[in-house]
Amino acid sequence: MIRQKWKVAVMVVLAALAVTGCKKEEPVVTDVSARTEDSVVVVMGITSEPEAGFDPAYGWGAGEHVHEPLIQSTLTVTDKDLTIGYDLATAMEVSDDGLTWTVKVREDVSFTDGEKLTAEDVAFTYNTLRDTSSVNDFTMLDRAEAVDNATVVFHMNRPYSIWPYTMANVGIVPEHSYGPDYGEHPIGSGRYILKQWDRGQQVILEANPDYYGEVPKMKKVTVLFMEEDGALAAVRSGQADLAYTAAPYSGLTIPGYELLSFQTVDNRGFNLPAIPAGSFSKDGVPVGNDFTSDVRVRRAINLGINREEMIEHVLNGYGSPAYSVCDKMPWYEPSSKIEFDPEEANTLLDEAGWLKGTDGIREKDGKRAELHFIYPANDSVRQALAADTVNQLKALGIDGQMEGAGWDTAYDLAQSNPLLWGWGAHTPMELYNIYHTMKDTGLAAYSPYANSKVDQYMDEALAEKDSEKSNELWRKAQWDGENGVTQDGDIPWVWLVNIDHLYWSREELQVADQKLHPHGHGWSIVNNVDQWSWK
Repeated sequence: MIRQKWKVAVMVVLAALAVTGCKKEEPVVTDVSARTEDSVVVVMGITSEPEAGFDPAYGWGAGEHVHEPLIQSTLTVTDKDLTIGYDLATAMEVSDDGLTWTVKVREDVSFTDGEKLTAEDVAFTYNTLRDTSSVNDFTMLDRAEAVDNATVVFHMNRPYSIWPYTMANVGIVPEHSYGPDYGEHPIGSGRYILKQWDRGQQVILEANPDYYGEVPKMKKVTVLFMEEDGALAAVRSGQADLAYTAAPYSGLTIPGYELLSFQTVDNRGFNLPAIPAGSFSKDGVPVGNDFTSDVRVRRAINLGINREEMIEHVLNGYGSPAYSVCDKMPWYEPSSKIEFDPEEANTLLDEAGWLKGTDGIREKDGKRAELHFIYPANDSVRQALAADTVNQLKALGIDGQMEGAGWDTAYDLAQSNPLLWGWGAHTPMELYNIYHTMKDTGLAAYSPYANSKVDQYMDEALAEKDSEKSNELWRKAQWDGENGVTQDGDIPWVWLVNIDHLYWSREELQVADQKLHPHGHGWSIVNNVDQWSWK
């Protein structure tokens, strides 16, 4: 009964938060009764709108805007099994030392202004992103060179075996017409042309009549940007064909619509600072946490979370347990998975010297076992996950508090406190970014942690040409039998759930098969919108 009341309370809080907060003027949606059999209206969240426009140098194609070729083409794509396939590329090879990638480029492709796309445009794009990108990391790239119209050579500063995954996210721009306003008026060679962009409201895409690939079935795609409550209203009024939604709304019944659920590697978890308190960053930010610096405490917390119960409480059943930042990926280490074991969790805390007091909260040397959880202030799901975590850990004798924060302060707070994060991508670089130490600090970027053996495996994985051998090294970085970041290792992060991506869809709309969605409830849904159809 207590658990059921807790579930109801969490869902009520989630639903209330989803329809409150900062409001934004919603798009004026036209009557979709005029919709044709080859057009569709899709609603995404407001964070899916690329503020800097549709320029790969400023985030389009990365992060929240990860997509298959839509406006621009890419050299490679990720197939449904997350192996690498070709788009503009026709062949590629890497040198024995991993420092040179040679890629052959299709010669039958034109930009939508009629100019031919050549290897010069490819080299220009990559050199531009190397110099100006505010989102992508191109520190591994020395330079891109077009040796002829159909061959580009990438000269690397260091071996980087996952370069083909980077190439799958970089849209090629035309050298002859690229400029400061490119993001507002992009010219590409992809499946669609940007016909209209009303900032803060909508984007209208129309099929590229000169596209070199399979002709898109959907000739017109209108994307509206709305808050969760606006998206629901658009569905209820029949003004949208497909709209994102959240778990609190999943129990609704909307005539003419069905709820679609897609699996993801969009995971949620929190960091546990792995060094004691007392030090500071060069900017004066406190670093470390005395309670979580004990690996037995971190292991106890990981064992003491009932993920299945959390999925029911917070996600209304729409999710899967998370044990790693790379669940379901080819480089996932299966031993990351653990079973909920509160008995062992309590034993570990006892062994660490944290004993329960009269109020049920553990103490050691006059200090209480406390954790201060930070969550992004505008994220209702992460707030509810934090609340559920606090509730579950209290049963272990760990007291918890919660605080919403903006990202301007959250990164700093995470150096000494657990922060509810969202991660997940179609590249093992996600593992590297979280756990690998930085040269200037000797600690990982997002939470204080260091293990030279883990670093070594990831460095070797980046230098390994053979993809299977590379994946094996990524798995060893997670756990090699003695070292790693899993339960039996250092466990500097605790992963909770992979959230399913939910959408209301017209019953007669046939959405094509989806790949595993990455982090970001946005553009990944329309990766294959050209293959959608109406029954």
